[in-house]
Amino acid sequence: MTAALDTEQIRTALRKVVDPEVGANIVDLGLIYRIEFDAPGKLLIEMTMTSPACPMGEMIVDDAYAELDSVLPADCQPEIRLVWEPPWAPSMMSEKCRLSLGWNEADST
Repeated sequence: MTAALDTEQIRTALRKVVDPEVGANIVDLGLIYRIEFDAPGKLLIEMTMTSPACPMGEMIVDDAYAELDSVLPADCQPEIRLVWEPPWAPSMMSEKCRLSLGWNEADST
């Protein structure tokens, strides 16, 4: 992959993707488990949803692809894999996200 992009830049792009049911971005929600440039021109992202039954899952993944398309070079092909292990838990949210949603540490276990 080109040195022009790193995983933090990918995270920045993915922060524009919001889970509409929660009202927070997918990075701060803790839904992004892995970002890896696994070969030249290949980007792998493993992410989850707050629940396997998330009705907005397909839309969130589509939005993530759209944001990636806006920052990745034309020759880079992203792949987003939905994974369910480990299961998402509120403790995976950033502290800022927990506070903005009104969760405290006792709620997040």
